[in-house]
Amino acid sequence: MVQPDDFLFADVEKVKQIPIVQTVLEVICRSTGMGFAAVARVTEDRWIACSVQDEIGFGLSVGEELEIGTTICNEIRGSGQAVVIDHVDENEFYSGHPTPRIYGFKSYISLPITLKSGAFFGTLFAIDPKPNQLQNPRVIGMFHLFAELLAFHLDSIQLMERTRAAMHDLATQLLVPNDETRQYRHISSHNLQEPLRKLRTFSDMLVNATDRYEIEKARELAVNIRSSAQQFSMMIKDLSDFSGLKDSDALTSVCLDHVVADVTTQLQPQIERRNITVETDRLPSIMAVPHQMEQLFFQLLDNAVKFCGHDEPPRIRISSRELALHEIDDLLPEPLQMAYAEISVEDNGIGIGDSQLEKVFDIFARLPTGSFRQGEGVGLAYCRKIVRNHKGIIKAEANPGKGTTFVITLPLSR
Repeated sequence: MVQPDDFLFADVEKVKQIPIVQTVLEVICRSTGMGFAAVARVTEDRWIACSVQDEIGFGLSVGEELEIGTTICNEIRGSGQAVVIDHVDENEFYSGHPTPRIYGFKSYISLPITLKSGAFFGTLFAIDPKPNQLQNPRVIGMFHLFAELLAFHLDSIQLMERTRAAMHDLATQLLVPNDETRQYRHISSHNLQEPLRKLRTFSDMLVNATDRYEIEKARELAVNIRSSAQQFSMMIKDLSDFSGLKDSDALTSVCLDHVVADVTTQLQPQIERRNITVETDRLPSIMAVPHQMEQLFFQLLDNAVKFCGHDEPPRIRISSRELALHEIDDLLPEPLQMAYAEISVEDNGIGIGDSQLEKVFDIFARLPTGSFRQGEGVGLAYCRKIVRNHKGIIKAEANPGKGTTFVITLPLSR
């Protein structure tokens, strides 16, 4: 029996966290006539039962282990391929295999559970002491759907655990601003829960549809599950990229004229497609992290490209001025003893309401302007973190219906 101090105990617990796993096993037994179904964690040298449905008194409980060399699951781990046996006595390869004799079964089906990373987790399998008709597309298709479904849930659980740990570490650092600490907590309890709720809902519906042999409905739900899993994965990647923006990277002289020119070139297809006019003043050189400056202006210009041109020809204007000393004192609580530049990126789009001016800088904040895509809801959060990394500030100025201006204040040198 696997014990709590065993490193594989956590994997058994993860399977227990999957709300539909027991229903999946029940559906397998009921729809195929197999008497025993289970999810097993399989490694190079271990085989552990994580969840079981035992209707024939097989006698294997959750957490119990079998000798890895006595199982067919070990061979599946090596090949990554399913094994389906209708009648072991009539199977050319498995009629002489020791496993059926050891465990007393005639029919057997097992599929690998493979995580998104490509790592092999274990198997979803069923056995019965009587022969069975398993070699048909309906049964094999059902097993494929369920194995993929379990992998989605395991991936989601692992991603959530890593994200919570990372957010906890970040939020407990003294240099993390209070608003970021608040956002990390909100992300963990709200933003990341939405795709997980969808996964659970669609999973339940998929199990029910499969149980009723509604194959087309099951395929449709499988697509929805993939979409929710992809959304969850994108959110994790965006969050990981955000937390990776450090203020300890080496500074060098960065010409913002060159940065804006490079970013404009990257966005040229969108600019030309919408016939956008981009006006740029002479911009200064500053001491900065080059790739963070490119990220900053890419996000700002990409945002402007999306929303400019509400009721008139689309236009984006980028301007700059050096701030007077008294202006710096008014803007920054602890200004550095040096000159600062104020850079404005202005569009003539739909604008932002006053109530949204601060929220636009929150991670995963989304205004009601479209559907979720990778990077949406994090771009302006990137901007604020990058500007903070450079000892500056960023703010949004809005005139609803006439456009938005993002104003960045950065030191010219260090």
